[in-house]
Amino acid sequence: MFDRLSERLDDVFRTLRGHGKITERNIDDSLREIRRALLEADVNFQVARGFLKRVREQATGQRVLRSLTPGQQVIKIVHDELVALLGGASEPLHLADHPPTVILMVGLQGCGKTTFAGKLALHFKKQGRPAQLVAADTYRPAAVDQLRTIGTAVEVPVFGPEEAGGSASPVDICRAGVEAARQANRSVVLLDTAGRLSIDDEMMAELVAIQSACSPHEILFVADAMLGQDAVETASRFHDQLAFTGCVLSKMDGDARGGAALSVRQVTGVPIKYIGVGEGPEAIEAFHPERIASRILGMGDVVSLVEKAQDAIDADKAQAMEERLRKEAFTFDDFRDQLEAIRGMGPLDQLLGMIPGVGKAMKGLQVDEGAFTHVEAIINSMTPQERQQPQVLNASRRRRIARGSGTSIQDVNRLMKQFQSMQKMMKQMSRMRPGRMKMPMPFGA
Repeated sequence: MFDRLSERLDDVFRTLRGHGKITERNIDDSLREIRRALLEADVNFQVARGFLKRVREQATGQRVLRSLTPGQQVIKIVHDELVALLGGASEPLHLADHPPTVILMVGLQGCGKTTFAGKLALHFKKQGRPAQLVAADTYRPAAVDQLRTIGTAVEVPVFGPEEAGGSASPVDICRAGVEAARQANRSVVLLDTAGRLSIDDEMMAELVAIQSACSPHEILFVADAMLGQDAVETASRFHDQLAFTGCVLSKMDGDARGGAALSVRQVTGVPIKYIGVGEGPEAIEAFHPERIASRILGMGDVVSLVEKAQDAIDADKAQAMEERLRKEAFTFDDFRDQLEAIRGMGPLDQLLGMIPGVGKAMKGLQVDEGAFTHVEAIINSMTPQERQQPQVLNASRRRRIARGSGTSIQDVNRLMKQFQSMQKMMKQMSRMRPGRMKMPMPFGA
């Protein structure tokens, strides 16, 4: 996510910081490179031009030119303008005073709308707001079945044509679905509507009719971030005919450029509400412009990292872990629990990118996600006694574990050495900072 843009901007700022004194010529050269980086990231040309104009006006001021750290001043200006470009402050979804909150999902076919509806349903469920999905796409083959499959996976009920009495009308299905959600005391109802290969009058008329019948509190346009400017152009044309209230960008994890995220707010005037950051049902993030700007500039995103950790770690398990640490009883079972918690937070490269400085330090390096699998295989090949009492692992036991896990004896020995070091560190942490649980990173990461 934003990988190419981050790399290019990092090169620009490294050069800028290398100058003892900043001149207007230095700034012009830097802005020229930033312009190239933005266009390569598929940022809308008009958006890029306006962005650079605002940066130039501030960067050539006397306060910057005479500053003791002019390079840092320019970076701060770029950061602040990126935040403004992305929308300034985050704008959460508008929730109804009297449930259910009705959210109408719209977009073109193939944009990931149905999948995103399921992710949002799970997102609300985890917040304590029970959701209901409504399958109103009666055109695409198996669309209703797809949503039912997603609903089953996230344990959220799906209301479709069958529940609506066999009605084939998307408007009737949506209307009946909202009423069913109200009767079932559901907090949120998500209307998954049909997409088209392109915007057409029939499609827009149907969406307007659903809007009129259901009075949605939010209309979310789902755009495929990997399409770049095509997604932004589609969003703009769509908004001209149906004024949606928010945009969500799917497949952001597969977009190394980021042009859609940097352009859609400026082009449509509509805030980005959520982004999809992976294939899993939990791979969704609320969109925070300041956090995204910090990620782009390699400053990390500690707040989002902490939020992910809080979601992934069970409070009771953390408390029990703390008690065991105080007793200096950190075992392989504990470590396996930590691995599972970290895996639940998302792809490791994304997590490391949220730590300030780590993204730059790891530039060009590949994060081995397979390390998780290898370590878990070794731990799972141990007996319960071996996991609880690692000191019993002699040479013959280690050979058996290597065979059972499909790894080498060297892998098992390496894990044992790392685990012993981890044990010592955890003991020291439990003594130095009682009451403060820390979460270790996985071996091999």
